[in-house]
Amino acid sequence: MAIVKPFKAVRPTRDKVALVSSKSYDIYATEELESKLKFNPYSFLHIINPGYKYHKQEISDEQRFKLVHNRYLEFKEDAVFTQDNNPSFYIYQKITTISSFCGIIAATSVEDYYNNVIKKHEGTLHKRELLFENYLKNTGFNAEPVLLTYPDNDEIKTIIQEYKQKRAEYEFSTTDKDSHSLWIVNDIEDIEKIIAVFKKINTLYIADGHHRSTSSCLLAENIAKQNPEHTGKENYNFFMSYLLPESQLDIYEFNRFIKDLNGLSVDEFLIELDAFFKIENKGQGLYKPKEKHQFSMYLNGDFYALSLRKSAYQFTDALSELDSEILRQTVLKPILGIEDIRNDSKIVYSQNKSDGLELKTKVDSGAYKVSFGMLPTSINELKKIVDSGLLMPPKTTYIEPKLRSGLTIYEF
Repeated sequence: MAIVKPFKAVRPTRDKVALVSSKSYDIYATEELESKLKFNPYSFLHIINPGYKYHKQEISDEQRFKLVHNRYLEFKEDAVFTQDNNPSFYIYQKITTISSFCGIIAATSVEDYYNNVIKKHEGTLHKRELLFENYLKNTGFNAEPVLLTYPDNDEIKTIIQEYKQKRAEYEFSTTDKDSHSLWIVNDIEDIEKIIAVFKKINTLYIADGHHRSTSSCLLAENIAKQNPEHTGKENYNFFMSYLLPESQLDIYEFNRFIKDLNGLSVDEFLIELDAFFKIENKGQGLYKPKEKHQFSMYLNGDFYALSLRKSAYQFTDALSELDSEILRQTVLKPILGIEDIRNDSKIVYSQNKSDGLELKTKVDSGAYKVSFGMLPTSINELKKIVDSGLLMPPKTTYIEPKLRSGLTIYEF
């Protein structure tokens, strides 16, 4: 039984929303970020990059968090942001040149996270958890929802379709040619319908935002300990999420780039691979795998097709069947000597939304010796692993939509 709750979002006014909302801070190149901060006084980037106001980019975390809070208050005082009077759900649609996403922004339960109603598929770094918890504690808000997914549901789909027939509160486009729309659900009957439908859903899966959700839970736990009147209904017991049906998720793979062959020559490396894979030289023409347990490899000017020899590899659980895990167990660890795939400097990852050409270009540049590509993980594979109580290796999935910051803000 999943608990969802309406909340009073702090939002940009309709006339400024296109100027306020931003992509995640770390997506911007340095020059683009500088331009946004210089020419757009309403950008949410001014809040999360507050040192710009003082021409000071290098500040401590504590200083930055306090300044973030101050800039946020300024946006509220200047009426760039206003808070809704009534608790609401928010239907948010994003349409790109290749995909369309439409789901519900809501407050989701910390209790559900601890009770495994909300399930994760990736591990988190405790250092990052503590950093973001400290950020939330000092700023008092979260402006970027966790992306959760659920099995497609006709009742929720009907409610969303009814609202999409009405005029949206927000309708705007961004320079990357994406269009954004948001509808406010504050009708009590519709709110109760949404709550009731989600109560019948047994599991929500975290698609993106593992550190945000874990940090929110740590914050709730610590605040509750300090609150003698804790009831479990306070805002800090929930975190903002974007709930999207699983059929609308776009899942891409990450390519792997390796800086050296662990002391092996090209021929020696191919011989080592032959123990696990049937190897076909595909020449210089771009090759992409066509089925699971196949990999593309670019090495020494040629593409190769690697097909797993199933007699040489044992499937023991859902994780062992995952292509990223197969590559780790057969190549990265035993042959290339990469023990820690999260932190080893010899391996670099890049999400693959294109035709895979970077597998060739980055190796040809001399920066890497070999690269590997694979098919994306399916939602069913993800769920099977999660439901088995297992976690995926780092950089297994790149999931969209990526959400803009500052459209709806959740205060603790």
